[in-house]
Amino acid sequence: MASVGVVTRLLLGKNVLSTARVALPNTGFVKFYSAAPSYENIKIDVVGTKKNVGLIQLNRPKALNALCKPLFVELGKAVVDFDADDSIAAIIITGNEKAFAAGADIKEMQNNTYSSNQRGGFLKEWEDVSRCGKPVIAAVNGFALGGGCELAMLCDIIYAGDKAKFGQPEINIGTIPGAGGTQRLPRYVGKSKAMEIVLTGSFIDANEAEKMGLVARVFPAEKLLEETIKLAERIGSHSPLIVKMAKEAVNQAYETTLKAGLSYEKSLFYGTFATEDRKEGMTAFIEKRAPNFKNE
Repeated sequence: MASVGVVTRLLLGKNVLSTARVALPNTGFVKFYSAAPSYENIKIDVVGTKKNVGLIQLNRPKALNALCKPLFVELGKAVVDFDADDSIAAIIITGNEKAFAAGADIKEMQNNTYSSNQRGGFLKEWEDVSRCGKPVIAAVNGFALGGGCELAMLCDIIYAGDKAKFGQPEINIGTIPGAGGTQRLPRYVGKSKAMEIVLTGSFIDANEAEKMGLVARVFPAEKLLEETIKLAERIGSHSPLIVKMAKEAVNQAYETTLKAGLSYEKSLFYGTFATEDRKEGMTAFIEKRAPNFKNE
């Protein structure tokens, strides 16, 4: 299909982004390509039939999307802006077909010292992704290594293309994962497999990652983004308020004991009965109609 050729204005938080609307062939989706001059290392789009999915594409193709500090500062800001935008139901982070992110920028880190890391709070920018209240989905094609694998694990769900590669190869360059690799990976795949991956620096392919539980689903590379958008849109069909509560409940399972987690879950469950969306959802079910959620 040819370009629709319509210029629109998209307001994200405090930033106004110029966008050009282009029809995507064979998908039924309309993609908004941002022309925002303030971002040099990422691209921002709004996708989906209801234009309610925020898409962040890492954009350092010559460096295989190596995660330098300027990129993560931009990524964090984009996530915060999408999180604050009531029209956005879910956020997708992706790269390109060669690399989701092939790791942290080694040249940037090479001359770091222990004291400079401490004083500057090295990697603190990564917290913006983990603090996001809305669902964040990683769409991983190509390499997701080191910091790239850690970024994917910061997300709530990982979808992968069939040629994706995951790994924590920091051991090969005399260091260890520093953005959650030694902590989140065992929670995904168990201690033994995490130890094997971290201590050998070896890669795993998408199918193995799915079998381990690191990846939720695997698709042909060319279908990955389309399928990830479908997932985000399905999440977006539910009450944003209840989705946020459900995300909090699941994340709590990694932070506490089973007993404390069950108590936390029950308190949130009870809390849903104070919302209009819970009332609407149950009423719509009984009346055999689609619910009209209002985020209240």
